Amino acid sequence: MPRVHISDTPLGDESDAVQLIVDAHYAHQAEWIAFTPEQLGDAFFELSSGRAGAITQKFVMYQMGLAVVGDISERVAASKPLADWVRESNRGRNLLFAADLDGLNALLEDRQ
Repeated sequence: MPRVHISDTPLGDESDAVQLIVDAHYAHQAEWIAFTPEQLGDAFFELSSGRAGAITQKFVMYQMGLAVVGDISERVAASKPLADWVRESNRGRNLLFAADLDGLNALLEDRQ
């Protein structure tokens, strides 16, 4: 099972992402970093802002998985593009969305 670091730090922008990736890799030997939706902020879920794409790109570039752990069902119900992105991300290998840590662990087990 991949090592997951559960962040206690909000993710502000791409430079924050790089610092958190480096810290998680070297301090925790993590392969994934999990954030709550609150730590990512509203702009992350507004795909037109470009914030999610820029942050996700940093995680892909540094070969670190990004997990969003928490209830985003209202956001997904209100946005077809977001719903499509969540569904496609959960089929991939770099970005996962899960309602809770048990759900994240199940998604990660499916990738092994």
